[in-house]
Amino acid sequence: MRAFILGAAAFLASTSLAFADDIMTGLYGNTIISKGSMGEVHVHYKADHTFDGTASSMMGSMDLKGTWAFDDKGQLCRTYDTPPPGVTNPLCTPWAAHKVGDNWTMSDRTITLVQGIQ
Repeated sequence: MRAFILGAAAFLASTSLAFADDIMTGLYGNTIISKGSMGEVHVHYKADHTFDGTASSMMGSMDLKGTWAFDDKGQLCRTYDTPPPGVTNPLCTPWAAHKVGDNWTMSDRTITLVQGIQ
């Protein structure tokens, strides 16, 4: 019985450490809203390394879908199933951990992490 309890405790501790090291944790179940002169993008990142969302501009809107991973430089790389016009695939950008309510800028875009799926 003691071995079982120690094993379970070790498993829970290692699981907690894995989540503590995941800088994407604050994004799961929430929405990144990115606004710029070319339009607005809503993206939802998932723990299974997929993402989805929508992009809208004066030219219309399109659904976004794909996978994400970190490269050896620590950049977040998004590989789109169908990339938006003019977007490289994969698209890799510097990244840091964020929590709901955070605002930051990237190039000419203002980005906000909001609670829930929007």
